[in-house]
Amino acid sequence: MAEKLQEDATAYVVYLLKCADESLYTGITNQLEHRLKMHEQGKASKYTRSRLPVTLVHVERGYSKGEALSREKNIKNLPRKKKLLLLQNGADC
Repeated sequence: MAEKLQEDATAYVVYLLKCADESLYTGITNQLEHRLKMHEQGKASKYTRSRLPVTLVHVERGYSKGEALSREKNIKNLPRKKKLLLLQNGADC
């Protein structure tokens, strides 16, 4: 049981999608495959709904929910140029 709790504690991912209009969307989830399907169906986010199709371009794994929320905010506050560097280099921005 403790092992299960440990897995869940770091089950969140931070992900970036590239939208059809070349914009970038950042989000978090603990069920990436399901979340991506929801994005593809236009049901996951108001932002991406009008910018389909979307492509997964970056994933960072192993976060707790709080850590993932912090990292998401960090990435969202980056200028586009730094986000593109993150995608190219996997750099920690």
